[in-house]
Amino acid sequence: MTDALVIGGGPAGLMAAEALLQAGRAVTLVEAKPSIGRKFLMAGKSGLNLTKMQESAPFLASYGVGLHPTLRNCLHAFGPEEVRSWAEDMGQSTFTGSTGRLFPHAMKASPLLRAWLARLDALGLDRHTRWRWVDWDQNTHQFDTPDGTRVLVPRVTVFALGGASWARLGSDGQWAARFAAHGIPLAPFQPSNVGLDVGWSDHMIKHFGAPLKSIALHAGDQVSRGEVVISNRGLEGGGVYPLAPALRDGAALRLDLLPDLSVSDVAARLAKPKGKASLSNHLRRVLKLSPAAQAMLREFVPSLPDAPNALAQVIKAVPIRHAGLRPMDEAISTAGGVPFDALDDTLMLRDRPGTFCAGEMLDWDAPTGGYLLTACFATGLWAGRHAAEYDRP
Repeated sequence: MTDALVIGGGPAGLMAAEALLQAGRAVTLVEAKPSIGRKFLMAGKSGLNLTKMQESAPFLASYGVGLHPTLRNCLHAFGPEEVRSWAEDMGQSTFTGSTGRLFPHAMKASPLLRAWLARLDALGLDRHTRWRWVDWDQNTHQFDTPDGTRVLVPRVTVFALGGASWARLGSDGQWAARFAAHGIPLAPFQPSNVGLDVGWSDHMIKHFGAPLKSIALHAGDQVSRGEVVISNRGLEGGGVYPLAPALRDGAALRLDLLPDLSVSDVAARLAKPKGKASLSNHLRRVLKLSPAAQAMLREFVPSLPDAPNALAQVIKAVPIRHAGLRPMDEAISTAGGVPFDALDDTLMLRDRPGTFCAGEMLDWDAPTGGYLLTACFATGLWAGRHAAEYDRP
């Protein structure tokens, strides 16, 4: 018998454990991998983006029009200002970049994770690694461990098992089969914040690795102005990632190579005399189109119109043919998992009293830029606080 059990050692699980410990509960945390917070550490490899410092309305709008009221409540309780205070309370000074993104001055995740684990250990956290959750029977949980099968019977449980991307770091989604077997409804996992699969013509090979800058991508009613990189597999980067939900729903993708100019502006420039210059040189001279941008134009519109206005319209809306999103395990995050309808407003499973869920195993979606991590913190804290108040009959 144990008091409070947290299954999963990522940001959501650690935040749930912190809330439970601060409420005076004895907490056991188990993690399947050999160490805690592996995906968290990978996320901070190129600079740990903790959150986006925004007013509440635009911040919440980034989670999409389908933002569930429970997730909204979680984010109201632990939003950007709370994330900053929490990090600085552990001695991790932060700064806000020019785009509003919040980073620790150390940039990496490892100093923050070390400070966090030290605080949890000081509060009495009992943590175990290489413990893989296998199954459950009501509130009895079975684990494969280095010492064989172990069984824990907690008074309350918080699941924070992650989504189904980056399996090598622990988020393999294998838990979903066991949940489904016990009758818990699930939304299918889908890749999010992921590149696009494009079968290139041979002439694109020399452009692999080239960035497309100062562009806009349109999918349905969504517009993204981030940079995109042409790779041997397709299109990668922050410009395409936010469009994953619209692309999953079948929206057509269009590339605007000159989003800061109108069609008439582009046409006026194209109408300038080109003399003996080739079309490529003319596009470079009057529109400053890079070789990579011109290659994209010719890849998807092999027969370019001669008339300036017609050509301008093509340049402003290049139709991108693709084979869909890249595979799930290449995704930064996934949509799908436990739907909010299967949970009450405390994130407790309706059919499993005393059992709570948090983090990326919940069915929500968000772009990169701090939104993913903030929601993991927020749902972990929300589940942990409510689990701390729960007394099993």
